[in-house]
Amino acid sequence: MVPRTKEELNKLVSQQTIETYEELAPQLIQLIDMTKRRTDLTEAEKNDEISLHMMGYVKSCTNEIIVEVLAEILGLD
Repeated sequence: MVPRTKEELNKLVSQQTIETYEELAPQLIQLIDMTKRRTDLTEAEKNDEISLHMMGYVKSCTNEIIVEVLAEILGLD
């Protein structure tokens, strides 16, 4: 779908955002669970690691959203 209006583009991006965040969420949850179980880290270090996982998750989602939306607009596989 090639959006013809800003509203259509917004809808496309929003739809892709929801799909991407839902698709990648299980990986984030797994990383967080693994970090929480680590006995070699203090609570503060665990929190720092979880924050890094969250930042990486947002970055990965953002990149995926951009690529998918552009691919849709440009008709790429």
